[in-house]
Amino acid sequence: MRFAENLKQIRKEHHLSQEELAELLDVSRQAVSKWEQGQGYPEVEKLLLLAEKLNVSLDALMSTGKSEETSKKENSSGMIIITSPNENAIVDCYKVVTSGKMRGGPDAPKYALFGVGRGRSNFWGEEPTTFLGWYADHAQISKEVEEISKAIAQGVPTYTLQYSARTERRWASVKIIE
Repeated sequence: MRFAENLKQIRKEHHLSQEELAELLDVSRQAVSKWEQGQGYPEVEKLLLLAEKLNVSLDALMSTGKSEETSKKENSSGMIIITSPNENAIVDCYKVVTSGKMRGGPDAPKYALFGVGRGRSNFWGEEPTTFLGWYADHAQISKEVEEISKAIAQGVPTYTLQYSARTERRWASVKIIE
């Protein structure tokens, strides 16, 4: 029964709803609900995917207890899991980078934020990057980068974007919506 409690706690720490977690795993919300109620377990493949997406070990999901010391050591790697609620993304990265100012209409985002992860470099030796979110102005993206930098420096394992703009995509354009 400890798996159910661990899953629910870890999901909440990542600021994910059951529906959002279900989408990440390509399962129904009802399946996640059953797991959290202790009425079943995911298949092995889904369990591995769950650990990967939430950046936790299988031990953390299945353990019957976790010492405070173990919790503090979990983020000694300098990596952080960033959740982007507006883009429905969860990214494991060690730094973020911003785009230069982009042109567009008055409702278009002006900046983009990307998470940089460790892993296989591409042909040009660049590390893998993942789009995290759009920003209306320089002040918003600067605040976000500052908060993420603080979280990484403090060894915080997760961070949810706070200043990214909600957008609407239409063909080749992106528009900020309030």
